Amino acid sequence: MSLAHDPRPPLPDWITDAYAVLSTRIADSTDDDGAPSIARDRAVAILHADEALALERADAEHALERLLERGYLYEVDTELRVTTPPE
Repeated sequence: MSLAHDPRPPLPDWITDAYAVLSTRIADSTDDDGAPSIARDRAVAILHADEALALERADAEHALERLLERGYLYEVDTELRVTTPPE
């Protein structure tokens, strides 16, 4: 589902850009259960290191919190997974 047709509450562009980076990384990763996920600390590091986003660490943490609060991501223990909205 594209972000343009997403029923979840809208976010600023810089946070949806962060979501695009993380959702791609999460899709390419798996945890011990085989589910696509990434550690929370790793997610912050990825966002902070991404040159296109150019986020300070505090901004990366803020973006991650908004994505969790708005339901774009969810957390299992310390692993983050992408929420798939209903069609």
